[in-house]
Amino acid sequence: MLKYDSDNTESRKKTVTPNAYALVEGLRDFGYNLETAIADIIDNSISAGAQNVEINTCTETDNPWIAIVDDGIGMSETELVDAMRLGSKNPRDSRPINDLGRFGLGLKSASFSQCRVLTVFTSRDGESSCARWDLDHIARNNEWELELLDNFLLEEENRLRSNSGTVVKWQNLDRLSGGLEGYREKKIKHINSELVKAEHHLSLVFHRYLEGTNPTLNIKLNGRKIVPIDPMASSHPATQKDPEETIPLANGTVTIHCHTLPHHKKMSQNEWDELGGQKGHLRTQGIYVYREKRLIIAGGWLGLAKQKELTKLCRIAINIPNTMDNDWKIDVKKASAQLPPLVRDRLKKIIERLVGTSKRTYTRRGGRLVEQTPYPIWKRIKSDDKVIFRPNLDHPIFTTYADKLPEDLRPGFKQCLKFIGTGLPVDTLYSEFASNGEAVVSDYMEDYDLKDLVFAIAEALQKNGFEKEAISEALQSHPSLQKNWESAKGYLTNYFMKNKHE
Repeated sequence: MLKYDSDNTESRKKTVTPNAYALVEGLRDFGYNLETAIADIIDNSISAGAQNVEINTCTETDNPWIAIVDDGIGMSETELVDAMRLGSKNPRDSRPINDLGRFGLGLKSASFSQCRVLTVFTSRDGESSCARWDLDHIARNNEWELELLDNFLLEEENRLRSNSGTVVKWQNLDRLSGGLEGYREKKIKHINSELVKAEHHLSLVFHRYLEGTNPTLNIKLNGRKIVPIDPMASSHPATQKDPEETIPLANGTVTIHCHTLPHHKKMSQNEWDELGGQKGHLRTQGIYVYREKRLIIAGGWLGLAKQKELTKLCRIAINIPNTMDNDWKIDVKKASAQLPPLVRDRLKKIIERLVGTSKRTYTRRGGRLVEQTPYPIWKRIKSDDKVIFRPNLDHPIFTTYADKLPEDLRPGFKQCLKFIGTGLPVDTLYSEFASNGEAVVSDYMEDYDLKDLVFAIAEALQKNGFEKEAISEALQSHPSLQKNWESAKGYLTNYFMKNKHE
């Protein structure tokens, strides 16, 4: 058996320099996409004290480029060279709370994931310097040769000549072309589509910096200001918020704040769509982890619960300091993390309670519509732990029509209604609600159908002793009439006038 004693074993040492070209190509595959790569560059801008960031792009060309310009403190040439070094920071070093970096890899790995030429121009107090990594140059020489440019010209540099700030410019965007080289129009369309996704991502990730009357950061994409998207809908009056909880740990304090979004009926369509984004509300429910004010994880349950239609209103905001990066295993691109054991245990109990709140938001609303609506069209019947929906054969609209039929046709009419109930497409409805529940709506009702419904229900209620005001309140609780209440109210007025004359 081979034994190893680190104190007594003699050894020879040899410096093994990484193969430059192989390593830099490997850095391109850390899992970035355009949106996470741009966000990583903006992290550096925030760490540099920037208040304004401009993302400028040129896509209508055979050689598209992207430039990210900030008004931070800038760098000296020595600092620039160090910033361009791979692994320029020790992840265990203590950092100011506004420092969003960790490994000293973000600028390089994020940029290389999108381009083959990275140029950084920086200015501090009027002193400017510029450096460039060219992956093709590294490939030819297989050396870590950083180019320092004395005679440089960037379109963005003029505004920084007399001020401070930094420009990060990406050229030769080989990873962003989508494999569409030779298909110019399709390539342009693809890049612009990726920029749209990036805009939404930045609105979400940096929303705490962007929101408020005096935001600490402004971001523009091609001159258009990026508007923050708060996934908690914190400012909406119908959002339910639990008291904030804290978990003190060895390297800092974790705060947990639970939110239950409003039912989509209480929000505008734009508000609802904005919160769901392209993924939709089913996939964006769950846990949101903020490192300082920066969003790291946006949705999902991290193995603590399943994504379900009735829980899609659940949002949990978890806030951690940058002193806990190692505990949470924050990755290089700051897009994933793992829950420490103590936090996981507490979250299990919190999620169980929060999921119940979300479910009640839906079930209460559904219960009100079915159980409290006078003369509902559908009856909810529970039998042997099964829930069945049957057409309400006693509904006034059905009984009124049946009374007009010849005696021998009435049983057949009731059979038709029962047949409709047995044909309710339960599996299809479940599938639609699970994938995009808010898009499932009831059919449009024509005016003449609306009038018949108002007259039939009003007459039935009046026969049962309802007063005029009570009839109006009862009709407003009917789901088919709620959506068309202005028209329904007019027909109800006509009904009362007609009966008054009679």
